[in-house]
Amino acid sequence: MPEVTAALVRELREKTGAGMMDCKKALDDSRGDIEAAVDWLRKKGLAAAAKRAGRVAAEGLVGVATKGSTGAVIEVNSETDFVARNREFQDFVRRLAELALSGGDPDGLKKAPFPGAGRTVEEELTDLISRIGENLVIRRVARLAVPEGAVLSYVHNVLGPGLGRIGVLVALQSSAGEAPLAQLGKELAMHVAAATPLYLDIASVPEAALERERAVLREQARVSGKPEAIIEKMVEGRLRKFYEEVVLMEQIFVIDQERKIAKVVEAAAKAAGGEIRVAAFARFALGEGIVRDRPDFATEVAAQLKH
Repeated sequence: MPEVTAALVRELREKTGAGMMDCKKALDDSRGDIEAAVDWLRKKGLAAAAKRAGRVAAEGLVGVATKGSTGAVIEVNSETDFVARNREFQDFVRRLAELALSGGDPDGLKKAPFPGAGRTVEEELTDLISRIGENLVIRRVARLAVPEGAVLSYVHNVLGPGLGRIGVLVALQSSAGEAPLAQLGKELAMHVAAATPLYLDIASVPEAALERERAVLREQARVSGKPEAIIEKMVEGRLRKFYEEVVLMEQIFVIDQERKIAKVVEAAAKAAGGEIRVAAFARFALGEGIVRDRPDFATEVAAQLKH
């Protein structure tokens, strides 16, 4: 039996694109026979999955799950939007969101046992990639929890229970009853989906972001030709507009277009007879920040004809 050397593992990895440890196991089980190892990987769906891993996955689903004072939102990407309507894929994302309620980042989740499958999430994902025929990526996950209160959710562009293209969680810290928190939480989550805040409150805005905004506002103000002392006052005044655009508690409520979110929460707390505090929020929009390769169509056709 040939010795399973590092060079042999590297050769198999280059041949199939599979992971190093998978290649080592395949060679061990195949007694060093590289062609048999290729077949071993193909049977496991590992070679096919690895070859697809280079494709850009910017479609897919955002899934949310909540349980009392805990909530999780997860994004799983696919290459095409057709996969988002696949029942198997939907079930995978939904169960993964429920699993994320217990915590963990994408890498940690991959190592967790997949419910009812007798294998890990990563193994279930690999199998799903093999069956669906597209690159699938567990891109990101967020979990919110409060010691007392509730985490509420909202899904936009719904494709199934708890599944869509935008998923939002809002964590409310409070001793108020379930009903007022549920109503307020849903409305705030809908607001977050529409208004896209970046920060919870003014104190949460990083100093670097404030300095960048001040620098832009200073240059805009200098066009007026006013003295620097006046310009600084103008800048601080215009920062209020910046806060209203990016800070949740300073934004105007999209539902009534009148009150700031801080006033909406204050009114809800008064009606509920107890303090309510927005502890955190999370908003995932499908594919945001992913660089998509969109080649020129004529160039693409010419390349196909050339081959």
